[in-house]
Amino acid sequence: MHTAAARFVVFGPQHLLVLAVFVAGGAALLALGARLRSRPRLQARVMRVAGMTVLVLCGPFELDDAIVGVRHPLTGLPLQLCDLGWLVACLALLTGSRRMCALLYFWGLTLCVQGVVTPDLDDVFPQLQFFGFWVRHIAPVWAAVYLVGARIGPTWRGFRFAVLVTTVWAAVVMGVNFLVGSNYGYLNGKPAVHSALDLLGPWPWYVVVEVGLVVGVWALMTWPWCRHRSA
Repeated sequence: MHTAAARFVVFGPQHLLVLAVFVAGGAALLALGARLRSRPRLQARVMRVAGMTVLVLCGPFELDDAIVGVRHPLTGLPLQLCDLGWLVACLALLTGSRRMCALLYFWGLTLCVQGVVTPDLDDVFPQLQFFGFWVRHIAPVWAAVYLVGARIGPTWRGFRFAVLVTTVWAAVVMGVNFLVGSNYGYLNGKPAVHSALDLLGPWPWYVVVEVGLVVGVWALMTWPWCRHRSA
């Protein structure tokens, strides 16, 4: 049990320190991706090592959450998109699959960023789950930033794949929410902390608006890459 005083404070000192590390690490990975752009063999090796690192760091935390989630299905099941984001990052880095890279690009640079900027977190430093939360939320964003530096961008086929996978995820999660009375993905209610969803109106309209915004933003994020290839 955590008291209200012990709960993680959004934009409090701990959060600001995490954000500083997050920005610095992202800048370094953006530069690294650009540096390795002309060295495809080394780039592939670095991506594989990074993928294994993500797996080793995130996997045990996710397994622990899954075990706890069986006992607490309303809040503990690993069904949040960020529970899958680190796994997508791992697969994209290990395989170099263009579809997985596209999914990582979209999830990492939009939906997972929201979890970093407005985290819904109970644990504080130095609790173990504090680290588990942050490595799993930051990993997909950093991996996506690296892809941008390496100029591994999406195609329209990757865009369609990402929309399809996200739609399937949302449908499954909404079904689980309906069956057990949970709120995974914040598809049945807004998070307790302030988030971008506060700007989109009440439920269920904010879900509809969010879907339209996500698809529109992802399309805009795809267009420059496809325009560059056709130029």
